[in-house]
Amino acid sequence: MTLTLSYDDKIAILDLGDDENRFSPEFLDDIEAKLDEVIQAGAHGLVTTATGKFYTNGLDLDWLGAHGERADWYVGKVQGLLARVLTLPVPTAAAVVGHAFGAGAMLAMAHDFRVMRADRGFFCFPEADIRIPFTPGMAALIQAKLTPQAAVASMTTGRRFGGTEAAGLGLVDATAGEGAVTAAAVEVLRPLGEKDPGTLGAIKTTMFGPAVAALRAAGEQTRG
Repeated sequence: MTLTLSYDDKIAILDLGDDENRFSPEFLDDIEAKLDEVIQAGAHGLVTTATGKFYTNGLDLDWLGAHGERADWYVGKVQGLLARVLTLPVPTAAAVVGHAFGAGAMLAMAHDFRVMRADRGFFCFPEADIRIPFTPGMAALIQAKLTPQAAVASMTTGRRFGGTEAAGLGLVDATAGEGAVTAAAVEVLRPLGEKDPGTLGAIKTTMFGPAVAALRAAGEQTRG
């Protein structure tokens, strides 16, 4: 799995890869490093996308199964990434080119905007069906972005939403056709221009304060 970073003018485009793009510890380290690069480069925005039929399938359950004693550390690491994306001091958009499941859908939700392929791929929180309750931080993230009706419809049912249905419910902001999702996400950010990073980061941190605190609490407990 190789993450690649490119630019369309001053908008950074981070490709998560061409497989299931699951959150292995190495993947999490790589994406954190790429976010560092984006900020250091003074990018005017960030789009995350993927190459294959998955945006990301979320948690690396194989790794977790083999390292159960490190589960708390791992969840703290995942939630730390979600909190960082949620408060990133540049405008962000997720180009959901394919399936986004579980923590992968949460990563998309942590962005400011989401564009999803209209005709293929599912956006899904499967936790109710796979018997993995949401952590307080993950629940707070999703509920910070959705109406109560949409949160119930997506969090308690395990339903798989196609692009058009996801847009109607408010899980994503817009849809686009095959091959056009990433470009559409870039165009969402382009009119926003250059924002002062300190101001934008402070605004997001205040807007999503309870979710950020809940997400980061897991990492703090692990360290403490």
